[in-house]
Amino acid sequence: MEKGNLSVNSENILPIIKKWLYSDMDIFLRELISNGNDAVNKLKKLKALGEADHIEEDEFFVKVKLDEANKTIIISDNGIGMTSDEVKQYINQIAFSGAGDFIEKYKDRISESDGSDIIGHFGLGFYSAFMVADKVEIETLSYKEGAAATHWVSAGGSEYELSEGERSERGTDIILHISDESKEFLSEYKLKEIMRKYCSFMPVHIYFEKAGKDDAEGSENPPINNTEPLWLKSASECTEEEYKEFYHKVFMDFEEPLFWIHLNMDYPFRLKGILYFPKLKNRYETLEGQVKLYCNQVFVADNVKEVIPEFLLLLNGVMDCPDIPLNVSRSFLQNDGNVAKMSSYITRKVADKLNLLYKNDRDDYCKYWNDIHVFIKYGCIKNKDFYEKIADSVIYKTINDEYKTLGDFKGDKEEYTLYYVSEPAIQSQYVNLFKESAQDAAVLDHPIDPPFVSHVESYGGGVRFKRIDSDISEVLQNEEKEEDRGIAEFFKESLSNDKLKIEAMSLKNEDIPAMIVISEESRRMKELSKMYAGGGMDFPLEEKLIINTNNSLVKLLDGFKDKAESKEDAELIMSQIYDMARICQRPLEPEEMMEFVERSNKILGMLVKSKLD
Repeated sequence: MEKGNLSVNSENILPIIKKWLYSDMDIFLRELISNGNDAVNKLKKLKALGEADHIEEDEFFVKVKLDEANKTIIISDNGIGMTSDEVKQYINQIAFSGAGDFIEKYKDRISESDGSDIIGHFGLGFYSAFMVADKVEIETLSYKEGAAATHWVSAGGSEYELSEGERSERGTDIILHISDESKEFLSEYKLKEIMRKYCSFMPVHIYFEKAGKDDAEGSENPPINNTEPLWLKSASECTEEEYKEFYHKVFMDFEEPLFWIHLNMDYPFRLKGILYFPKLKNRYETLEGQVKLYCNQVFVADNVKEVIPEFLLLLNGVMDCPDIPLNVSRSFLQNDGNVAKMSSYITRKVADKLNLLYKNDRDDYCKYWNDIHVFIKYGCIKNKDFYEKIADSVIYKTINDEYKTLGDFKGDKEEYTLYYVSEPAIQSQYVNLFKESAQDAAVLDHPIDPPFVSHVESYGGGVRFKRIDSDISEVLQNEEKEEDRGIAEFFKESLSNDKLKIEAMSLKNEDIPAMIVISEESRRMKELSKMYAGGGMDFPLEEKLIINTNNSLVKLLDGFKDKAESKEDAELIMSQIYDMARICQRPLEPEEMMEFVERSNKILGMLVKSKLD
């Protein structure tokens, strides 16, 4: 058996790092600014430990300077700096983490939380510079008394040059000589855009300068970042105006958010953030939200579903997770225990907030419902834990403009059928019948509702949903009068539709001659076939025509059954009644509508003629 150590050839590894280390080239700026941020934080910690007392208090910063003429971008900081030996150790050894080395060196004197604001983990961030530069220089001077400045330069291969530098002030300059392929980054607008994207909340002030302009002091050239974002405060320290101002600035939404949840967790993981429930401009807007993930105030990505429960991605928010490194893979996140705990914690906090709002401010909760119900229903479908926590706070708007829970509808009954309306305008006839009979129904008219209804039914609880036009509720029937089966047979013969089921019954409402009802089961199967089978499987709708024997027109037609001379006119009227019933259930096809209009004109002609005669 032979054992040995794997070796890495820098000539081979650097091209791989340049091409595959990051998916977006603009991340080079985030990485180098983060390194400057770490350099400052290290120096601050050394001062706190009494190991840098000779350093006078001054403003710490990271600066990005663009020189279009010389095709360079310089990232400067006035942090800890490096000696020649440290350059050899941290820069020449690929994947040697200076941040990790610093934390290890002082682990007995700083706590884990004190070291959490050191961003770097893998020692690879510096090499992102070669993604955009064909030559990189370092000018650095250590904070240590008597240290000499050091200059390092490499063209991205395995060779480098190390010599005495010219820097006279503590800190580090990273000088990028931008390649022709990356000249898009030699743009003031582009660099500022990247800085705002990744660095808007970094803990050290970050400035932008452009060669050719007078260098401005920090007071005249304001930093591009806010070093103390709102999520770092406790909820008790934040005002309503601060929450709203932060929302408008970060998400560029001029609408007021409905409400928000402030997250603050220290154990077993660290997580801070704010989730906003936005006011919707239209019913489809919730299909896309924006939850920004940060690591130590450095932007990582939008909508990382491995950390943030998928249903929360419909909201707007920010989350800062120091325990998640900047350069982590999603497969790592999927297998990380803390990530699963974070997701559960966030789910629980959102459910707790909604339950509290429902219990203590039900009027506001009902007022918000039209804006938040899609998010809640989507969360119930996607996340079992969320549904179980929030189930008793899910409300349903009724046809009487009230809001009820399933418990309100069901009462003490073990089994309950909840009728609902999916298209209030088209189903208005059915709605009016329910109202006249003092019977209630829920309004479920959003595309999210069909899968939500099936989801609720699958959990049991004795509630079954039926659309308001799926059958004739017993409450709508006139029990005192018997059904007339003869008229049903007369309609069936006249309409000549073998597939159509016809039933006669007496309804309390005398004004409606007939109604169409469609089996709930067949309708759901048809909807599913359209959704998943792409139209390949067509389930027929089980349609039934209900003839109202308590209607005066139907009573007149009943008298024509045995009169051959009036049968043709009766068939005309029955066809019209059938189409009117269909119109109250759904729109007619174009050809059917033309027939309906022609038949209507003919009937009007018959009516006028009878009056003239």
